Amino acid sequence: MPAVEEIDVEALKVRLASDEKIRLIDVRSQQEWDQGIIKDGEFIPMETVPTRLNEFDNDVTNVIYCRSGVRSAQVCMFLAEQAEIKAINLRGGIIAWAQSGAEIVRP
Repeated sequence: MPAVEEIDVEALKVRLASDEKIRLIDVRSQQEWDQGIIKDGEFIPMETVPTRLNEFDNDVTNVIYCRSGVRSAQVCMFLAEQAEIKAINLRGGIIAWAQSGAEIVRP
């Protein structure tokens, strides 16, 4: 079983400010998504990931997040095992993002 790579909020902020191509993927529920997202986050609910594997690729850095980092870690593991897609889990999820003072936007 592959280990899940994680990134903390501060490291993600640095990488977002660089020229790196990062794709933020929010795997929370519709209700959670409606409450606010990380700017430029894309909505791919966790339960739809298996049917949407063709939407992921390794040409960008895929950063997956959820509320606290548990579901997104599961998605990262699934992507690695089932499709050999590299994804990085946002440690602490959107909660950690908000606690850092970073902006939450309305979708």
